Amino acid sequence: MRYVVGVDLGGTKTAAGVVGEDGSVLITKQIPTLNRDGGAAILDATAALVRSLVQQAAARGVVVDAVGIGSAGVINAVEGTVISATDAILGWTGTQLTAGLRQRLGLPATAVNDVHAHALGEAWLGAAAGTSTSLMMAFGTGVGGSFVVNGQPLLGHRFVGGHVGHFASPYAYHQARPLPCSCGHAGHVEAIASGPAIHSAYVREGGSAGLADTRAVFEAARLGDELALAVISRAAAAAGQAVGGLVNILDPAVAVISGGLADSGELWWDAMERSLRAELLAPLSNVSVVRASLGASAAIVGAASLALHQF
Repeated sequence: MRYVVGVDLGGTKTAAGVVGEDGSVLITKQIPTLNRDGGAAILDATAALVRSLVQQAAARGVVVDAVGIGSAGVINAVEGTVISATDAILGWTGTQLTAGLRQRLGLPATAVNDVHAHALGEAWLGAAAGTSTSLMMAFGTGVGGSFVVNGQPLLGHRFVGGHVGHFASPYAYHQARPLPCSCGHAGHVEAIASGPAIHSAYVREGGSAGLADTRAVFEAARLGDELALAVISRAAAAAGQAVGGLVNILDPAVAVISGGLADSGELWWDAMERSLRAELLAPLSNVSVVRASLGASAAIVGAASLALHQF
């Protein structure tokens, strides 16, 4: 059986695993991402991580023959370069991702954006397994997504496909003004439906600044805080409307919902799904809407599937 290494390179941590062609994960390991040290240092650390996994696999008689990377940022999947990235990883824009790893490891490498890798994992072995088309949307620190067709993510002409947090939402307003978005524009889905947006809305609308984060807002809601309930319900409705609108456009076999908010419980999920289904065109009324199922391993498995198919 063939084995490859799948890498999930995020803004705070980099996780990797040795994955077989049947999707089995043999070994995993995680390190902090050196997100303040620049592209070369991150590549050095990532290569060392992969090398250690290759050595552990070899000790078990397993040969690793390629590497797949799911990385934060906009990734040119043809050239394996980072087109753009936020300041979450300083100096990442312009990094020669696959060439750098090939040089350091002597193994063929391929790369894609980390959310696409996550969606590929769910499409292969997770909540969308067995379907030919799937839409995945992730609601957490930000809002991202991917549309997978026959095992391939829709990347777009400029590799920006999947930025589903960055179209207009009628919910993303306060006192008739559009809410600022992380992309530099305003009035977008992410500005109202992300995890940090829920905490910001709670404080902005008069809630206690003593609640430190979104998790605390959810806890307050469970204890009956009416404002917390209202801002969570509004964020969930915005999320559901966004997913429903994309389902109307793309007509996937299944919509997979991922991220920290999807795992936060029925308080968010039920409001999100009601809003989603209210948005759907009649022929889509019974579309399957499911939680992602692979958890932290999704992007590792998805990145590995990329390498298994490409090489």
